[in-house]
Amino acid sequence: MPMRDSQDADSAEPPEPGEPAGGEAAHLRDIGRKAGRGLGWSLLGTLATRAGSFLMGLVLARLLSPGDFGIYAVALAATQFVMVVKDIGVMAAVVQWRGKLEDVAPTATTLSMISAVTLYGVFYVGAPYFSSLAGSEEATPVVRILTAVILIEAVTAVRSATLLRRFHVGKSAKAILAGFLVNAPVAIALAAGGAGPYSFAWGQVAGAVVTGVFMLAYARLPWRLGFDRGVARRLLWFGIPSAAGIALEVVLLNVGYIIVGAIMGPDWLGFFLLAFNVSSWVPGLIGTAIRSVSIAGFSRLAEHDEQSLSLGVQKSVPMLITAILPLAVAMAVLAHPLIYFLYGEKWGQAAGVLRFLAVLMVVRMLTSFALDILNGQGATRSTVWMNLGYGVALIPAVIVGTHLDGIRGAAVGQAAAALLVALPLAMLAVQRTGVRLRPILPQLVRPFAGAAVSFAVTMGLAALTGGSQFLQLVVGGAGGLLVYVLIVVPLHQMRTVGGHMMERLPAGHRQPVPVEATAKEH
Repeated sequence: MPMRDSQDADSAEPPEPGEPAGGEAAHLRDIGRKAGRGLGWSLLGTLATRAGSFLMGLVLARLLSPGDFGIYAVALAATQFVMVVKDIGVMAAVVQWRGKLEDVAPTATTLSMISAVTLYGVFYVGAPYFSSLAGSEEATPVVRILTAVILIEAVTAVRSATLLRRFHVGKSAKAILAGFLVNAPVAIALAAGGAGPYSFAWGQVAGAVVTGVFMLAYARLPWRLGFDRGVARRLLWFGIPSAAGIALEVVLLNVGYIIVGAIMGPDWLGFFLLAFNVSSWVPGLIGTAIRSVSIAGFSRLAEHDEQSLSLGVQKSVPMLITAILPLAVAMAVLAHPLIYFLYGEKWGQAAGVLRFLAVLMVVRMLTSFALDILNGQGATRSTVWMNLGYGVALIPAVIVGTHLDGIRGAAVGQAAAALLVALPLAMLAVQRTGVRLRPILPQLVRPFAGAAVSFAVTMGLAALTGGSQFLQLVVGGAGGLLVYVLIVVPLHQMRTVGGHMMERLPAGHRQPVPVEATAKEH
């Protein structure tokens, strides 16, 4: 149930000149401007962090063994789960809260602290059982260290939500980047010193401390505990289903680690983790940036009216699909040269897995976007049912796939369950809340046609340049992307972009436009 109250004073801005206060056009433009600015900052910060993570991964892949990556995968699966449920959805509830922020902050902070401390105690005691279930008992101390990050996050959760609520994504991105600049050198130094999988854990703990300090400084919200029963009830009414839905999403995202580790052991799990990490580059970059503004943006649209939310979804979904399809095609076709060129021959077993995880990548981003739409509307219980239905199909599909064809079979099972079950359930859940998805379909004809042609072109160019992995990546990737752009981007948009670029050039560098060409256009 959405928590509707007075408009949040801390995010209000005066209307545009000439617009009536509270007018629909001004309201939608204001939300779009804030979300767009926040998305730009988030993309910039995420790009910097992901580029650094990519370089760190290259270094660690050469310092550590597949078994070390397998142990880390077990600890990572536990950590990603506890990171979602650590505050029982309070952070998302603060972002969506309709009243004044000062009224909710003390109670929200108290709930976050109680939840995180309790959850960490449970995982500390249960770490041996969790690690044994995943087929890697030696992961127990790594799980205990890495999950301690939630204690740090509990201190800063409401402050992080404050920055997202106000669309101050630039400050949040700077804090995360500062943490990474500590995480990377700590992890690499420990790995070089022989710390094995512990290098990942201590690096992330150190980075979380630094990020937390910056979050507290940027939020400028007094840190104090308090408890208001009415506020707590409203926070939990929204937060618990939201946390449950996202927690199920994380569990289903990581269930492959547990199944592969239990059936095949830590070495094969290391190969699977590497392929999964590569398939997560795009969700990690674009998806993380979108999520930093989408819940707040959809929440503001939903509190205005249902039609505004539908229009927002109808504009944003085609843009998202258009952006990710060529990347998925390149990743699937060029999986082998990509893995061999970047990580070396010893990681070659990961390439066959990556082909199918590229399909999963696309569906992951769409279902995550659907979760953000539902959370923005306050339809948090729909996210739970959506992910439960997906889980019923996913778990047996991965188990059967792993037994039939190892880690490649696990990837096939995940991709099939996501495409055939998760995506239809997500579409149904969003439509049931009143969002109209049918107008999106005509806008997807060009992207899918472009993806099909791009697939064929990339395959052909990769075959022609098969003697060099570097040439396969450069020629095949660039050729496929060029064909995709030529098919998907209308000619008049290319001319518009070209015109803007010409306008930005100094006068001496502009080329005159032939009179004949001008006459033909008119």
